[in-house]
Amino acid sequence: MEAIRVEKVSKVFDGAVVALNGLNLEIKAGELFFLLGASGCGKTTLLRCIAGLETPSDGRIFFGELDVTKLAPHKREAAMVFQSYALWPHLSVSRNISFGLEERKIPKAEIKERVAEALKMVRLEGYGERSIDQLSGGQQQRVSLARALVVKPRCLLLDEPLSNLDAQLRIEMRREIRSIVKDNGLTAIYVTHDQEEALAMADRMAVLAKGRIAQIGTPEEIYRQPAYSHVASFIGETNLADGDVMEMHEDFCFVKINGTALVGRVTDKNWRGQPGEKATVSIRPEVWRLHKESGENEIAGKVVERSYLGQRIEYFVDTVIGRQQVVEMNPYVLHSVGDHVTLHARHGDIVIFPKS
Repeated sequence: MEAIRVEKVSKVFDGAVVALNGLNLEIKAGELFFLLGASGCGKTTLLRCIAGLETPSDGRIFFGELDVTKLAPHKREAAMVFQSYALWPHLSVSRNISFGLEERKIPKAEIKERVAEALKMVRLEGYGERSIDQLSGGQQQRVSLARALVVKPRCLLLDEPLSNLDAQLRIEMRREIRSIVKDNGLTAIYVTHDQEEALAMADRMAVLAKGRIAQIGTPEEIYRQPAYSHVASFIGETNLADGDVMEMHEDFCFVKINGTALVGRVTDKNWRGQPGEKATVSIRPEVWRLHKESGENEIAGKVVERSYLGQRIEYFVDTVIGRQQVVEMNPYVLHSVGDHVTLHARHGDIVIFPKS
């Protein structure tokens, strides 16, 4: 179990493409930490720098107190799990898992013992002699994990490991991976573009944008208190609308959008909106209510689309602040396309940012 520290790391490709830009990051020992962001944000480049597969153009990387910036990948004792699994089809499950130990010249008796232990960790006891093509996609991913775990790494690095699996298997493997990481006391860094995966699994996460970290926090902090509008729109779904600041009261801001006043929380403690200043309002779909809970933030609208999803109903409602996505968790109260409704939201559930 190792803490990982990234200090002012930059990575420039071909002398012009800036993938990482003076990035700082601290990951606690034993933490399951997620890196996420849009394509090209730098998350995979950062993971490859930590693994030793890329060398930073500037800055340093530490495992505990050891500076590993210029260490070869195999000397860092970090194991990586790839999106493609990278298994050898001509070798058995056991030989795939043992390959790294054989390269390290570990005694055969110890290899046998550690392979059996790794198979048990990923719940594949008895599969050692099977060929890779006899396994399902989920089982192949477990073999890939076992191969990483068998070398007893200082940290585990995962690059979109579930992206090739079907939806139900991804959900099952989320629990498996988190359980493996926690049961074995590993520090793990996990790259994904799947926000739901990150929200379900992470201890903490970092959202990257243009080679920098936009925000770090727990899943709840990132979802409920996004620091910027692009973080709000990337993590989960949200309704965004631009307006003009009317006034500020402590941590709450009043904004006017097309003649309609809304009030919400300000998550950027360094911003004090001035009257007339442009601001962006973020309202999560589940925040809107189609039944009155208070007199705050009432907006009239018309239902233009409805999707029945079993445990919830998704509506799209045209309003003066634009078309709003609304998720109603009470599927026994139905509205039809064409119905006139009033949307309600508590001011503590709406987030307001300076317009970027």
